[in-house]
Amino acid sequence: MEQRLLGTTGLQVSRLALGTMTWDRGTDEETARAQVHAFLDAGGNLIDTADVYADGMSERILGSILEDPSLRSRSIIATKAVSRPGTPRRFDASRQHILQALDRSLERLGIDHVDIWQMHVWDAFTPIEETLAAMDDAVRSGRVNYIGVSNYSGWQLAQAVTWQRAVSGRSPIISTQMEYSLLQRGIEREVLPAAQAMGVGILPWSPLGRGVLTAKYRHSAPVDSRASSEAFGPFVQAYLHDRHRRVVDGVAMAAEGLGVSPAEVALAWVRDRPGVVSPIVGARTLEQLHAALATEELELPEEIAQALDDVSTPSSGYPESGIYQRS
Repeated sequence: MEQRLLGTTGLQVSRLALGTMTWDRGTDEETARAQVHAFLDAGGNLIDTADVYADGMSERILGSILEDPSLRSRSIIATKAVSRPGTPRRFDASRQHILQALDRSLERLGIDHVDIWQMHVWDAFTPIEETLAAMDDAVRSGRVNYIGVSNYSGWQLAQAVTWQRAVSGRSPIISTQMEYSLLQRGIEREVLPAAQAMGVGILPWSPLGRGVLTAKYRHSAPVDSRASSEAFGPFVQAYLHDRHRRVVDGVAMAAEGLGVSPAEVALAWVRDRPGVVSPIVGARTLEQLHAALATEELELPEEIAQALDDVSTPSSGYPESGIYQRS
């Protein structure tokens, strides 16, 4: 699998990443283990998780798999902190919480450091300088190699990156993890230009539009699909509206013409967008992962990529596309 540099560092990651959000919530440990082997054998290396996925079970399962030293040595492990679901303070990026969360993640993962540690979401109650100083301390302690953020708006990303650069010796923010697909292109307004200007790599999550771009929901929701599950149903339903249908139809038409699956077309489109380093594929089954890995052989013809771009272009206006904002 092709490797790409992440941010302005020398860290090389595969141009597809393996997501683990479904682990222990539809994906059992045996399947998860098979996914890791298939992914690494295909040349992938970036595996993404979070402290809150399945209440920590995603990290525990990954930690069990990584007990094999040969698998750990081939993997780049990324995890996240900040979220506290089910508590009065849903997002907590305070020094106290995130450093405790990091220690717990390392314990569940069974490793002494993570390669990329990301702030899962912006916390409006904690000064950004407090969060970033704690992240930098985690790097200096050897528990973290690189730092990143997730779900930050354009101005939040710019503020965080600028603050890090302003303090000599601070570890740079190298990545931002954002939802990005043919059904969700909102980051193109502000986040993507900010990331490109500041040398921050984009790691798209849900690059298949929460599974909708596989085209399996065109007529109904399969009984064994995410849309039919209690845990993920509302997550998927957000993209099952008429305004999304023409995009899915366009992807299906392109796939038929190329003789590949709709998932391959959708993944190839987002994978090769400017600023994107590695889309994160959250496959529920091994078969779904194999289908995603087949994308490595696909390069979309320019006319098809442009047609998909045209059919999915989001609305924009002042200020992001206003006076003198675009060359």
